[in-house]
Amino acid sequence: MNARTPSHLLPADPSTSIARLSNSHLDALEEETIFILREVAAAFERPALLFSGGKDSLVMLKCAEKAFGVGRIPYPLLMIDTGHNFHEVTDFRDLRARELGAELIVRNVEDSMKRGTVRLAHPGESRNVHQSVTLLEAIDEFRFDALIGGARRDEEKARAKERIFSHRDSFGQWQPKAQRPELWTLFNTRLQPGEHFRVFPISNWTELDVWQYIEREKIALPSLYYAHQRKVVERKGLLVPVTELTPARDGEQVVEKTVRFRTVGDITCTCPVDSPAATAAEIVIETLAADVSERGATRMDDKTSDASMEKRKKDGYF
Repeated sequence: MNARTPSHLLPADPSTSIARLSNSHLDALEEETIFILREVAAAFERPALLFSGGKDSLVMLKCAEKAFGVGRIPYPLLMIDTGHNFHEVTDFRDLRARELGAELIVRNVEDSMKRGTVRLAHPGESRNVHQSVTLLEAIDEFRFDALIGGARRDEEKARAKERIFSHRDSFGQWQPKAQRPELWTLFNTRLQPGEHFRVFPISNWTELDVWQYIEREKIALPSLYYAHQRKVVERKGLLVPVTELTPARDGEQVVEKTVRFRTVGDITCTCPVDSPAATAAEIVIETLAADVSERGATRMDDKTSDASMEKRKKDGYF
């Protein structure tokens, strides 16, 4: 089960279908996001915007441009790099930061490994979960009191529990039963020393909303998001990209398929989906037919158990 829509089911002219699909609700979502981004700037002394170069963070960056103006975003961009990210994404991340004149801070899981704060169980273990340690070290280094993230409630069960202003204790941990009420867009931003907030301005967006907004605003994305040829193997119901980090296993057949990535992350746990969609308009049409969330369809690290994401979030994950 994935987001695949065979090419013969895609409309001959997706822009015609897009024109019939209402996007008037995007104005309200954009307005809410801009309000939250400005609220963070007003309420906190040392906020940062988590920026991976992925589609959700690029949507937030577009809203930040509208909220403050190009070259006037009042907080730095922060990325926690596992060292195993797709180069197309990190190159695009650097390009956008330069275009906006924004300060970009990159902290690496490899440096945490050198310090001994991250220890892999074996050399082939995914570093994705260990980003939590490096992130908490960056928070301590820069004394960040708010981190703006691109998580959405439709992505995964644990993220559906999040408040927009999500409190973290002095250990950087999330307590889902101790979250603060958010009535009438009134946010309690009080902090004790050592605590911080994770703020999610696009919590109420869906994957479809994101792609409609990308199509409407003509937001440039890394090429991985669109259809391209890639060697993959089928494993546990997923298409695993064949790379130096994720080689084919004995007995697996390597095939070349036309695929795209619904979400991008660490190479070791991020999978593409079979798709011919080569434009944002085509992806909007394809997303309408998707019956599995993007993380459910593409992330190996979320397959371990129903509670895997919640456990990681409690430990400080994004």
